[in-house]
Amino acid sequence: MKRKGRHPDKALTALGVRALKEPGRYADGNGLYLVVDPSGSKRWLLRTVAQGRRRDMGLGSASLVSLAEARELAVRHRKIAREGGDPIQARKSEKVAVPTFAEAVEQVHADHTPGWRNDKHAAQWINTLRTYAIPLIGDRLVNSIETPDILTVLSPIWLTKPETARRVRQRLKVILDWAKTAGHRSGENPVLGVDRGLPKQPKKSGHHKALPYGQTPAFVKALRMQNATVRTKLAFEFLILTAARTGEVLGATWSEVDQAAKVWTIPA
Repeated sequence: MKRKGRHPDKALTALGVRALKEPGRYADGNGLYLVVDPSGSKRWLLRTVAQGRRRDMGLGSASLVSLAEARELAVRHRKIAREGGDPIQARKSEKVAVPTFAEAVEQVHADHTPGWRNDKHAAQWINTLRTYAIPLIGDRLVNSIETPDILTVLSPIWLTKPETARRVRQRLKVILDWAKTAGHRSGENPVLGVDRGLPKQPKKSGHHKALPYGQTPAFVKALRMQNATVRTKLAFEFLILTAARTGEVLGATWSEVDQAAKVWTIPA
């Protein structure tokens, strides 16, 4: 491998790269070097000028990156430098992988959980997305999700479960806002335009009718005779005895109950 003047061009050969043992830096040309370390390991180095500064960037181990591949990488990075860019920063940007929607959900949930005081809310927040959104768009990259995808998630529950659907919509917006802030997508959040494709939800029917206090014993007796699951009947009776809200009873967990003290502590 003879050097040709001060600026060699393709001075190295694949056979020569394998044969080199002496530590040092060997020029291939156009800023590409093979570096042989004292340990015997070999690596590629590109020296170029980007934005007025000299930049040295590694192109990988010679055991993994061939001479031909190193030359291709060198050409690509020199082109970025010639166009006024920073090849090192460009490579870092390439390494930022765009997550799937399911991965984004887990990330946002992990980021927000420390700020939530109520563990039950944190669980409900992610469970609604796992139930209604992830099965439909979980494997989609967040930068490819558009308004029709949001419509696909919300349409099946928009009229049948209106309150749940509104919560899912709000949480979808949070996920995609995070994706934009993290640099994974650009443009308007697709959740913002989804209402135009959804029917008008029915108005809330108001409060449930009240049962006169004097009729409660007869009602509980009739409740116990109903053809329903034991769990459902016990939950209804528990609600009556505690005067709790329906959502509090439905969402209750054993961790909230101190059986020894016979106390149920409802989270804030």
